[in-house]
Amino acid sequence: MAAPATAEAIRDVNTRYHDAAAEHYDWKWGVNFDEVGRAQVRGKLRKLLGEPLPTFEHSLEIGAGTGYFTLNMLQDAVVREATATDISPGMLDALRANAARIGVDVQTVACDAEDLPFEDESFDLVLGHAVLHHLPHLDDAFAEFLRVLRPGGVLLFAGEPSRTGDRIAAVPKRAALRIAPLWRQLMRARAATGFEDRDGHADVEAPQQPNDLGGEALEPFVDVHAFTPDELARWPRRAGFTDVQVRGEELLANWFGWVNRTLEATAVQEDIPWLWRQYAFRGYLALQRVDVALLEGRLPPAIFYNLMVFGRKAT
Repeated sequence: MAAPATAEAIRDVNTRYHDAAAEHYDWKWGVNFDEVGRAQVRGKLRKLLGEPLPTFEHSLEIGAGTGYFTLNMLQDAVVREATATDISPGMLDALRANAARIGVDVQTVACDAEDLPFEDESFDLVLGHAVLHHLPHLDDAFAEFLRVLRPGGVLLFAGEPSRTGDRIAAVPKRAALRIAPLWRQLMRARAATGFEDRDGHADVEAPQQPNDLGGEALEPFVDVHAFTPDELARWPRRAGFTDVQVRGEELLANWFGWVNRTLEATAVQEDIPWLWRQYAFRGYLALQRVDVALLEGRLPPAIFYNLMVFGRKAT
């Protein structure tokens, strides 16, 4: 589904969608702050920062959502002080609640990534997870990231959709929609609103304009970009970052995950059995390990669903 045409509309849609999604976001995407969540974040950081992980004095997360990266990094002392930003006040409310629950301190600021309200050279690390593809003007955003970093500071973004990987992911999504009625019967789950009479047809219709929509119905409209590795590297290089690297992650885990997420989206969430959720979650983690051990680093980054980018501000 096409994103809105103007930058203002893109920001409005993303704010409304993420405000509405915030309450159930962690549950929907399996975000957690226990050892499993911390290990997930550590694993992603190691792919670009190496081992042992460095410690950063002050980090700035862009589009921090409910705190998945920042709060887990604080727990592991990868960062000593953290500022989390998001365009969605609802997401920042959820982040603060998560921080209070796990006992870490974090500063939160609701702001636009393309106009950051911070002094020059304020941070040692600027990072984000699954956020760049929501931003309308990446040239302005990367200029801001460079401005607020101290000399020698690090830029790190993960979870960005690759163009080829996004197309590949459409295959398991379509397959899952076709088998969803049978799956719901096996799970004894009722159909979610909009799926009651689909009878396995995968061509789900959606409104063409987001103006009159609210809440999570806006999800098809919030993405602006999918990247090739060269395109993702071009933005930080144009802004002036050095040592820019792009890496791909998740292939088998992504196929498995999208099948399961698509099936689950067609059902009333309370009806989905606990055993199924355990299978889906643990299977995803197992295939992530296969991807890391056998595929990442050997196959071209472009075929993976997620891309990661690293850069450094010159000293």
